[in-house]
Amino acid sequence: MAEDGKFTVSFEWLSGCSGCELAMVDLHERLFQVLEAISIVRLPILMDRKDYPAAKLGIVTGALRTEHDVAAAHRMRETCDALLAFGICAVYGGPQGSGYAHTIGEIEDAVFRKNPTTRTTFVPDQGIPRLLPELRPLDSEIQVDHYLPGCPPNPHFVAESLTAVVGGGVPEFGSHNVCFRCHRRMERSTVSSLRRLQDVELAGDVCFLSQGVLCMGSATLDRCLAPCPQHGAVCTGCAGPSELVILEPNRDIRTEIADRMSRMTKIPRDAIVREIERHSKTYYAYAMASPVFRQKPTFLLRRWIREGGA
Repeated sequence: MAEDGKFTVSFEWLSGCSGCELAMVDLHERLFQVLEAISIVRLPILMDRKDYPAAKLGIVTGALRTEHDVAAAHRMRETCDALLAFGICAVYGGPQGSGYAHTIGEIEDAVFRKNPTTRTTFVPDQGIPRLLPELRPLDSEIQVDHYLPGCPPNPHFVAESLTAVVGGGVPEFGSHNVCFRCHRRMERSTVSSLRRLQDVELAGDVCFLSQGVLCMGSATLDRCLAPCPQHGAVCTGCAGPSELVILEPNRDIRTEIADRMSRMTKIPRDAIVREIERHSKTYYAYAMASPVFRQKPTFLLRRWIREGGA
């Protein structure tokens, strides 16, 4: 505890975009309630502090992409009583996990050697941390006590998680998918081909899958309260895979969605599977770096990319 009796919290920012740190501000008036109970001893985005003070809770955002990230993760583990993986990058690797489909050489070519706007004859390697062979989620390196996925985490669950930990409890991870809170109804239709959201006029109260539009809600964990589908946008899976996909070795995003969509429409199951494979970097965008997918016999992203996927 801090000298003022508050619960001490230390933040670390690994390879990420800082969106998770900004999500704390989205608590609005609840932020003041949280700050009354905690004392922030380290926060790189706001505080110029290089050391790692002892804290009751460490909140880590971002994924492990460089040797610096690994060293920082270990320092947080050493100095914090408990660690919270905050955001989809820390929990599952996040969008930058798409690097899994490419070698480091291919990434360096795209960023430096063959980039039309910043083309160079060399790749900088002095005074900067070395890239890891592959991007990894936080718990691939150190023990993690609590998880809060999302891109960024929803303010409702941020407040809930912090309140739980400060009170000596455990944040709820959740067992429902996004459809659980979506008001759209699933129904059978005569739609026979896949459609894109921007190309057709859709019914506002009918499930996107029923209308031939791919939506990830049925295979995504509910850590968001379903704002996207309820306001006319498809779920893109930013909270990571649903409990069923996580726990069952042969369950996968593309097969789960294809099974449901083909039963509700006249679109062939194989056509849905092929579409998801062709755009696998989009449909697996938030968790493709995680062992949750990499260890599945059904996850063949590198082959899908070679065969013309994107």
